[in-house]
Amino acid sequence: MPENKDKSAKSFKQRKSFATRKEEVAGIRSKFPTKVPVIVERYYKEQNLPVLDKTKFLVPQELSMSQFATIIRNRMSLKENQAFYLIINNKSISSMSVTLAEIYRDDKDEDGFLYMTYASQEMFG
Repeated sequence: MPENKDKSAKSFKQRKSFATRKEEVAGIRSKFPTKVPVIVERYYKEQNLPVLDKTKFLVPQELSMSQFATIIRNRMSLKENQAFYLIINNKSISSMSVTLAEIYRDDKDEDGFLYMTYASQEMFG
């Protein structure tokens, strides 16, 4: 099956209504108050990196951005020489030493999820 099917695929925000997403986060946060609900999706113009097998992650809040990036890298089965960027809210690249709790506090969406996009090149420039 061609990888390009993902170009027309809708993002998580487009697939579920705001109310549904907000409700989902409320349920997750009440069951797992120390976890951060993260949505990780491939940048829509990305051609080199594979599509992840899942987009929703429940991450311990004390995990650093560096540790989370390693988890994503392993899920994509990237080679050591393959670089990728995790972009938060389609606008910034976080410091790798910051915890997910800090990023969540500063950058979570109004629906309660923290959105990240991954790409093989910086998208700003």
